[in-house]
Amino acid sequence: MSLFGFGKAQPTSAERISAVENELKVVAEMHTRMVKICTLKCVDKTYREGELSKGEAVCLDRCSAKFFEAHQKISDHLQQQSQQQGGGFGMGA
Repeated sequence: MSLFGFGKAQPTSAERISAVENELKVVAEMHTRMVKICTLKCVDKTYREGELSKGEAVCLDRCSAKFFEAHQKISDHLQQQSQQQGGGFGMGA
């Protein structure tokens, strides 16, 4: 039984570390996917210039913002489902 009397045991240090490691893996995978998708969508494949054009930079900014927002909404939804089912430690993404 927990300190607060909710009947759940508190996660151990190893479980917390594992949850944080999983969180980092999810964030790293999201970043990798975002870079790949947004680069394919926004960057001209002919690489005519050494710098990003203004249009490419704006596209990348918007694409990454939308990608992150979608990822956050999905993570929040999954966390709510997990909490309703009584599982998880609620680490968030």
